[in-house]
Amino acid sequence: MGTCALVGAVDFNVGHFRSQRPDYVIAVDRGYAQLKAAGIEPDAVVGDFDSLGFVPDASNVAVFPAEKDESDMELACRKGLAHADELLLYGCLSARLDHTIANVQLMSGLAQAGVRVFGIGDAFALAAIAGGAAPGELRFAEIPPEELIGPYANFVSVFAHGGTARDVCEKGLKYAFEHEDVPDTVSRGLSNEFAASPASITVGAGTLLITFPLEAWGALL
Repeated sequence: MGTCALVGAVDFNVGHFRSQRPDYVIAVDRGYAQLKAAGIEPDAVVGDFDSLGFVPDASNVAVFPAEKDESDMELACRKGLAHADELLLYGCLSARLDHTIANVQLMSGLAQAGVRVFGIGDAFALAAIAGGAAPGELRFAEIPPEELIGPYANFVSVFAHGGTARDVCEKGLKYAFEHEDVPDTVSRGLSNEFAASPASITVGAGTLLITFPLEAWGALL
């Protein structure tokens, strides 16, 4: 179906956003101001608009009450899935820690539902993958480590989320292993490294959160 980009309340990576040419763009509450400041017109605007401070005067606005069980980002993701099968979440992984955790939880649930989803920061990306009827997988083409020179260097970190992840394989990385169970109570998955070879991370059951340098984005398969 394509890619939907959702822009939240905090500063977002405009350069990366523009490079992706998303098929559908949703402003999430104060994300409307972020997009307008960048000269970008969203296809839809979703929120209760408590952080924006006003309801945009446009025909593509969906207004929700401030007192509700879902976050604005969760409601926006539901709308996005009507237009795309890949979601890119911008402006959602900094500022208030509780909102960041909520968005990570949301990404985990989306992955468990079979959605390809990423959170985009200034120098890193966060992916969520989940196993089930088929293994969850994230793959990269060969990345020369010397090209990964930003704040995250060539580090790729893999963590279980929401319980032990089963049958985890990390191939083509400096510290490779196969068919292991990874609990969500340890830091073992921190700071693995890309090597000069294609890499893949898979999980048979459970959910993994994976961070990697944004410079490796172009190698995603």
